Amino acid sequence: MSNTQLTPGVVAGRLEADDYARNFGDISPRLEPHEARVAADRCYFCHDAPCMTACPTSIDIPLFIRQISTGTAEAAAKTIFSQNILGGMCARVCPTEQLCEEACVRETAEGKPVEIGRLQRYATDSLMEKGVHPFTRAKSSGKRVAVVGAGPAGLSAAHRLAMKGHEVVIYDARPKAGGLNEYGIASYKAPGKFAADEVAWLLKIGGIRVENGKSLGNGLTLDGLKKDHDAVVLAVGLGGVNALRADGEALANVVNAVDFIADLRQQPDKSKLNIGRDVVVIGGGMTAVDAAVQSRLLGAENVTIAYRRGREKMSASTDEQDHATGVGVRILHNVAPVRVLGQGAAQEVEFAYTEDEPGGLKLSSETFRLKADQVMKAIGQTLTGAPDGLKIEGAKIAVTGAGRTSVPGVWAAGDCASGGEDLTVTAVAEGRDAAEDIHNSLMGVAG
Repeated sequence: MSNTQLTPGVVAGRLEADDYARNFGDISPRLEPHEARVAADRCYFCHDAPCMTACPTSIDIPLFIRQISTGTAEAAAKTIFSQNILGGMCARVCPTEQLCEEACVRETAEGKPVEIGRLQRYATDSLMEKGVHPFTRAKSSGKRVAVVGAGPAGLSAAHRLAMKGHEVVIYDARPKAGGLNEYGIASYKAPGKFAADEVAWLLKIGGIRVENGKSLGNGLTLDGLKKDHDAVVLAVGLGGVNALRADGEALANVVNAVDFIADLRQQPDKSKLNIGRDVVVIGGGMTAVDAAVQSRLLGAENVTIAYRRGREKMSASTDEQDHATGVGVRILHNVAPVRVLGQGAAQEVEFAYTEDEPGGLKLSSETFRLKADQVMKAIGQTLTGAPDGLKIEGAKIAVTGAGRTSVPGVWAAGDCASGGEDLTVTAVAEGRDAAEDIHNSLMGVAG
């Protein structure tokens, strides 16, 4: 029996064709040249640049904005890419309202920061659309490096290593390179083929080969990689999904939000995607918000995010939460799922109220139920398939310095590595810094 038969409310094609095109169009189109000049003129070009300090990749923000203001957008793009080779995607998905724009002096003085993210997109798009790659590869070093994982950290590391003259092979389990940029970003933030186009543009540096369909435990071993390469970078992300640990989790139409988003990203015809009438998303991060918002955009009538703690504890930014409520998503705080109910497929979720006490989260005996013909789990991801011998810290690969693991010759970067925040821009910075450390190690340069 199909899920649709079990739960008639989970169907495809809820909307008219024009609705899908509008709902999944670019949420924040690129600035026009005049708009960019006006936005750039608001920058004070602070000598101490708090925005630059707040950027995980340390882009020279005042410099690139000054370059835009003088009409040299391509020079601005090179300033950005010198620190963040995935600056195009980061301009679309980075939580600038929590990072550079929050630190902006204009934000402090007026409550309206310089539009750093949109200016970054204007600059990077201006260069990328010409197909120009701003960097040239150094003379071959004769060294070979393996990068496991073609997400933001792996791509960033590979590009920097290739630029230094090393030969790089990227291994990735999925059919396409890009990692979360390809499979995990809300479609309205990076519509079309931007993620794939960005990868193709990045590879123009040369010296990088991508092998898809390979991962640790599936065609690769850490010992084998070490034997065949001079260094190894593990940028495998977090492949597992935390369990709900509630009765009824195995019912039909209880799905992982990351899988829902990946399916949506890879489906060009959004009208073919099944979506429930009453959708409940459990979690409080960006994955939960992206899944909930896109459920509404696909035509779900009632969408609720349920989070076990208060609004201030949600890892999704306030702006993202406000965007969700703006499209009709309801957010419930201080509630935890205790069971999913239904005959073969989800029909309701029972929640208990919670209290966040010093000793931990406490569930109340008072409960309530929400209708739910589709339940999405967005309660965090876990590291899977870590090779034996690697030290693990806080359920991630333990690293010191610029990504050095407990195994000589092996580095780790991005979400799989300990420390840092699970952000695209942080992953890019970690991949870049690991590459610099690898280069120094391979070439005998003191770090």
